[in-house]
Amino acid sequence: MVDFAGLGLFSNLGLFAVAAVVVWFAGTRLAEYAHQISKVTGLGQAIVGIVVLAGVTSLPEIAVTATASLAGDSVLAVNNIFGSIAMQVALLAIVDAVVGRDALTSVVPDPIVMLEGNLNMILITFAAMAMTVGDIAFLGAGLWSWSCLAGYLGCVWILSRSDGHRSWLAAYDGKVDSRLIRQQMEREDSAADPASNLMLAVKTAGVAAAILVAGFVLARTGGAIAEKSGLGQSLVGFVLVALATSLPELSAAIGAARQRLYAMAISDILGTNLINVGLVFLADILDSGEPIFNRVDRFAAAGALLCVMLTGVFMAGLSERRDKAWMRMGYDSIIVAVLYVAGIALLYTMRPV
Repeated sequence: MVDFAGLGLFSNLGLFAVAAVVVWFAGTRLAEYAHQISKVTGLGQAIVGIVVLAGVTSLPEIAVTATASLAGDSVLAVNNIFGSIAMQVALLAIVDAVVGRDALTSVVPDPIVMLEGNLNMILITFAAMAMTVGDIAFLGAGLWSWSCLAGYLGCVWILSRSDGHRSWLAAYDGKVDSRLIRQQMEREDSAADPASNLMLAVKTAGVAAAILVAGFVLARTGGAIAEKSGLGQSLVGFVLVALATSLPELSAAIGAARQRLYAMAISDILGTNLINVGLVFLADILDSGEPIFNRVDRFAAAGALLCVMLTGVFMAGLSERRDKAWMRMGYDSIIVAVLYVAGIALLYTMRPV
């Protein structure tokens, strides 16, 4: 196995960049495969976004969490988890800019997306509370960590039961927007028939394998960069590693948005964020020390609360459906981008020295 810690800073930066490129190009194929899977299985855009896109694009976060925890870098693992959540919500602003004239939150016709966002805020707030009160050991992990896993599984159950339910209808200028509903139905019916279910599964597995291997490299080089750059594991985990491991979500979400699969694009991001909170349990169970929530500091808690705030802004946009944009971005996306930059600046002042 390559000793990344023994390599120089620039060598690690080079490997980090190569792995990030692999992750990006692998992620670009996912939207197409997910669209085909949606047609084959009959599942809606949002559920496919949660299960397929989020599951595959979460592999770098899983690799980072597992390898960092096994190596004893629990601080890097936790800060990467919540850094990825904040980063991915901020990346929705980029997806918004790609969509075009309308704000992204004004062209999502599926009510399940709002439910996903609310569940995100509940689960992340739960984790932030655990960081502030501490944890107790229970069956190899912390009790709060077990609760994060249970919370994630509960969210998946709730969302699976909500697929296809129209608790509200998308509106435009105060009237039901039949255009958006019709457009979604057309997109769900217009996917090209896959050559075979087996070939589709093979292609998806190949993309997943590429993302997993590249994610492992990102994890180890990210830790080495944190050590050699002097920036500290907290900031590097929250920003640099989080950015690289979020590239699959960005490329897949952009691909889905370009195909006008807006619910799938946002569900990829929100579904991955739910998985990320569940990964706290993985980090805890793989680390041999005391419960992981007892070792994180106020940096991690502040980062988690930043995640809640950013998600809340987008949920407000989905509720308001203002349908106005500036510089190809909705007002909510602009606010999220500004808050994310301000949050990173604040966290920089809080990083351990």
